[in-house]
Amino acid sequence: MPEVTKVLLLLKSMVYESTSPQETLRFARYYQKKGLDVIVVLFGPMGVIMAKSGKKGLPEYDPKIKECLDMGIKFRCCELGASIIGLEKNELIPGIEMISSNEIADLFLEFCEQGQLIITL
Repeated sequence: MPEVTKVLLLLKSMVYESTSPQETLRFARYYQKKGLDVIVVLFGPMGVIMAKSGKKGLPEYDPKIKECLDMGIKFRCCELGASIIGLEKNELIPGIEMISSNEIADLFLEFCEQGQLIITL
């Protein structure tokens, strides 16, 4: 089995109705501190809400996401999920990249082929 050097974290759950977003951010920070490369993919209409800048509600996710970005954690927002809720690229938290469903599918293949860690929360 290859050594795990990268982690792909997937968030599709409700932002304010579940603990999944908090767990995703905690896992991301944990793995990054262990020296792994971390990518968080926000997809589906509910997951992409995490990418929107200036969200209202508790907990406040924007500062936590910015902290993760400052640590070198990469965030990717699904273009399809964003289009379903009308989220535009210019509304994303700075540093979050919008990607297509095909690019997400390619990430799945890449991580699987390399024997890397994929976690869905």
